[in-house]
Amino acid sequence: MLAIYKRELRSYFVSPIGYIFVAIFLIASGLLFSYCTLQAGSGSSVSTYFSTLMYMFIIVLPLLTMKLFSDEKKMRTEQLLLTSPVSLMGMVVAKFLAAYTVFAATFLISCLDFLLLYQFGTPNSAILLGSSLAILLAGAACIAVGVFISALTENQLISALGTMAILVFFVLTSILNGYIDNAVIRSVINWVSIMERFVNFTSGIFDFNAIVYYLSLSFVFLFLTVRVYDKRRWN
Repeated sequence: MLAIYKRELRSYFVSPIGYIFVAIFLIASGLLFSYCTLQAGSGSSVSTYFSTLMYMFIIVLPLLTMKLFSDEKKMRTEQLLLTSPVSLMGMVVAKFLAAYTVFAATFLISCLDFLLLYQFGTPNSAILLGSSLAILLAGAACIAVGVFISALTENQLISALGTMAILVFFVLTSILNGYIDNAVIRSVINWVSIMERFVNFTSGIFDFNAIVYYLSLSFVFLFLTVRVYDKRRWN
């Protein structure tokens, strides 16, 4: 498992993908941070920054996941993985952790922007810490979705677009609530939506149920990926 993790982590930086992701994420998050806080004057809101960052996940996170399994199929190295001494769960988790490491490290680097808030004002530390935790957890769930989609196709573009489509569903479904009168449907949408559970953290509220939801969503999609390869191994 450790060997697969190291190989995948290294692969991000022997190809342009890792550098492209880091550059896009840091530039976009820096611009968003500046626009939502430093340039917003009296209307500045760090909560708006974190919420907007969640929408950015739809575009940037598929860059990390689109090649994880798709590339194995394209290069015909998939059978080597399936016959390796590592369990299927270990293989899937190793690839997931490699992508998550790149994401988490990049986000933590972007958190250096917060020093400007402490230099020029007195930000709410509870909101910063809670929202940062929620970003890391929601990012894990989104990456798990991408891992699953990557296992379904050998085309990286299809993998990226498929991941984007599912992330759009999870992230943007809460917008539909304003157009739906049925209370049952609204409650179902709220339960599914990643954003609805994120809002509490941007208000400085530590939501344990949201943490369980994000971790459960990550587990479900990683488990589905294992099932895909378990079926493929015996076919």
